[in-house]
Formats: sequence, structure tokens, C-alpha cells
Amino acid sequence: MRKKWLFSFALLAIVSVAALFVPAPEVVEGINTADTAWMLMAAGLVLLMTPGLSFFYGGMVSFRNVVSTLQSFISLGIVSFLWVVVGFSLAFGDSFGGFIGSPATYFMFKGVHLGPHPDLSPTIPFLLFALFQLKFAIITPALITGSFAERIKFTAYMVFICLFTLFIYAPLAHWTWHPEGFLRKMGVLDFAGGTVVHMSAGFAAIAGAMLLGHRKNRENGGHSAPANIPYIILGTGLLWFGWFGFNAGSALGANSTAALAFATTNFASASAMMTWVFYEGLMGRKPSAMGACIGAVVGLVAITPAAGFVTIGQSLFIGFAAAIVSNIVLFYFNRTGIDDTLDVFPCHGVGGIMGMILTGVFAKDVGLIYGGTDTFLSHLLALVIVSVFTFGGSWIILKITGMLVTLRVSEEDEKMGLDLSQHGEKMSSLNDRLKAFIKEGTV
Repeated sequence: MRKKWLFSFALLAIVSVAALFVPAPEVVEGINTADTAWMLMAAGLVLLMTPGLSFFYGGMVSFRNVVSTLQSFISLGIVSFLWVVVGFSLAFGDSFGGFIGSPATYFMFKGVHLGPHPDLSPTIPFLLFALFQLKFAIITPALITGSFAERIKFTAYMVFICLFTLFIYAPLAHWTWHPEGFLRKMGVLDFAGGTVVHMSAGFAAIAGAMLLGHRKNRENGGHSAPANIPYIILGTGLLWFGWFGFNAGSALGANSTAALAFATTNFASASAMMTWVFYEGLMGRKPSAMGACIGAVVGLVAITPAAGFVTIGQSLFIGFAAAIVSNIVLFYFNRTGIDDTLDVFPCHGVGGIMGMILTGVFAKDVGLIYGGTDTFLSHLLALVIVSVFTFGGSWIILKITGMLVTLRVSEEDEKMGLDLSQHGEKMSSLNDRLKAFIKEGTV
């Protein structure tokens, strides 16, 4: 075990030393200060989403696995390093046939300057564009953790983050957002990541849940209550807040498109939240705080690809439709036998699919309701391509990860809980604190 950690530490040290020899970016004139100010804020908002996601997921798992689930925020560190070294170059470097960027174009951020880029960031520093895109790359593998929570080894998760970022996320970002990307040239519209982020996470989640198998307590029909509902509410609030940067920031400027995306984001989430609550009541189930939070997140996911292309009224419908479809899929998906711990596919995967399809229906001037069929058909084709690529690619990556390190914790460690077995930490309960106070003589 120590040899693996030694190798990882040595690799980190080599990269850190090599970075000393990368020349400083040159200051170039010609940027728009208002756009730059907004994009600095938007990048910070998107970064906040990853710890928000950690709380959202951490509150849903059993009490013995809260810390291990919160550790999904380790993606902040891992992906940041990868992005500087080669990740950004693979996503946005010189295109090889519209499929992948050249790893040499922006290797170690060489050439990522402080001036505008004519195609990618015409009014803001190119470095700021790279940082904004980094935050999307960070949260995508973090989303997947919900599917195999409570049973994956932490070392395996770290290896998976590396491989997924380089071989799934970066190509998808290139296909969709690079000017030469083949999906973009097909006419596929993805304003802020419904395809690149949420669909990829959803289908990778299925692959992960299938390969790791059931949690032991689920094999006999067991069920763990959520550890902390307030964590879920806190995480939802942070996600909703950060999502304004996620979507409105994708306008890449302080402009009317950003304002539209800000508004549609809010109203789609509100619509989905209320639809989820009322639909649960209609089905004879008690409307819960956790259900309201899940509905809100489904709405945020569904509006993401459409945020800058649709009206406020259409955003309300997108939230409404996505909440109903995701709720139905969630109900039946749980009967399939696939143990997707935190329902990543029914919420993020299906939400992303709904958003992609409805973008093809409602996108201004080119959507199906405006008589345009090309965009809608391109989205259906892209849906098939992305589904196959992300599910199949993630399956292969998880297999490779399993060859490099042990993929799943032992039955004993799973029973103990991943907090203790993987991290040597645990979330203290009220009983634990009372016992400690009594032992110390303070109570």
C-alpha cells in the first residue's frame, strides 16, 4: 500500500517542480472588464457547487459513511492538477478531427494567456475561460460518486477520477464546446453542460453501480435512513446558488443572455421542486424535505443545456416535465436490482436527457416548435452517441481501475463503514458527544 502512495506522491512532486519552468502568462490588452468581473464571480460560484454536492450526497447516506461521501470534494484537487497538465489541452486544444484536442497545445497551461481568445473567450482573459471550464470538469466525476457510495475504496475513486477526466470528460467537452467539435458542427446545443456533465455522469453512474454490485445491507432488502436531512437542504441551497454561475456564467459575459440563463435556471428549479412535492402527494406518498431537494436539483439539471436558448415560460415547463419523468424513472429504476446508491441516473442522467431533448424542442428559432427539425434530430443522434460512449467508456475505465487497485472495500470494512475503514474518521452523533461530556465530568 505504501508503495502506491509513494508513487502518487512522487508523481505529484514531479509535476509541481516541472510547473516552476512554465513561463508566466503575458498580459494582453483588449478585455472587457465587466465581463471579466462577472466571469470571476461565476467561476467561484461553480466551484462552490462541489462542496455543496458533498453536503447534498453526504446527508443522504448512512451515518457510517457521511465523511467518505463528503470526500467527493477531493475532485477539486485532483482535477485541478490534471487540468493544468493536460486536461484543458485535451478539451480545448487544437482539434484532431473534431474528436480530441492536442495534448501539446496547452500542455502545463503553456499559451493560456491573460488576453482574449478570438474563438473561446473573445472578451475575457483566456486564463479565466480555462479556470471557468475547470470547475465543470471538477464537479462531473464528483456527481458519479453517488452511484457507488458506501462501497468503493477511496484509492479506487481517485484513480477513477483521473481516468474519467482524461478519457471521458475531456473528449465530450471537445465534441460539444470546441468550435471544431463534431457534435457542435452537427448543430447540437448544450448551453452549460447537460450533455457534457449530467448525461455523462448519469451513464457512468449506471456502469459504476453495475460493476460494484449491491451494498451488503441491500442484498437482503435492508435500507438505511438518511444520516442528516439538514445537510441535504444545505447542499441543495449551495447547489442552487452555485448553479447561477454554472448556467448564467456560460454566457461568458455580463450580458442579456446571462440574465436570461439566470432567470430560467431559477424558475425551472422552482417548477421542478413544486412538481416533485405535489406529484409525491398525488401518488399517496408524504411530501418530504428530501424529495423537494431532489426535485429542485432535477430542475437545475434539466434546464442546464437550454438555459440561454429558451423563454422563462418554457423553463417552467422543462422543470415540470423533467420532475415527473425523473420521479417515474426513479420509482421503476429502483426495482431493476441496480444499486445506484443516491439515484444519480434517475436524477442527473434522466434530467440531462430531458433537458437535451427539450432543448431540441424549444431552442429559439431552431427548435422543433419553430419548425426546425435538424436540431431536434441532431440531439436525438447525439443522445445515442453520448450514452454509448459514456456508459461503455466508464465501464472500461472502472475495469482498468480494478486492475490497478482494489475497487471495492471488504465486507468487514463495509460493515464498519467507510468513514472509519477508509479515512479513520467519523461523524460524531449526539450520543457520542453526550458520552464524552459525561466521561469528562462536564455533564
